Amino acid sequence: MAMIVGLCTVELHFPDAQSLKNKRQILVSLKTRLQNRFNISIAEIDDMHLWQKAIVGIAVIANETARVNQTLDHVLNDIRANPSLELLRSQIELL
Repeated sequence: MAMIVGLCTVELHFPDAQSLKNKRQILVSLKTRLQNRFNISIAEIDDMHLWQKAIVGIAVIANETARVNQTLDHVLNDIRANPSLELLRSQIELL
């Protein structure tokens, strides 16, 4: 049985965030929604001290490469549709 792991690193910008607390509210809401909707693992992995930027790691496991790619594409589209933030950069890696 094959196991495909998809890793996605996402750099986010929060243009309207006025504090770390404000950024955290937006980020927690995003993480919860994505976890519930796509059954992924997601965590802030860098730039935690900056109030208008975050780097987030996302992980997906499936038995087919196409399923992993499809899930990560849907996640990125959902992030792009969020008016509270901007997706600056994303990188997908399959293991």
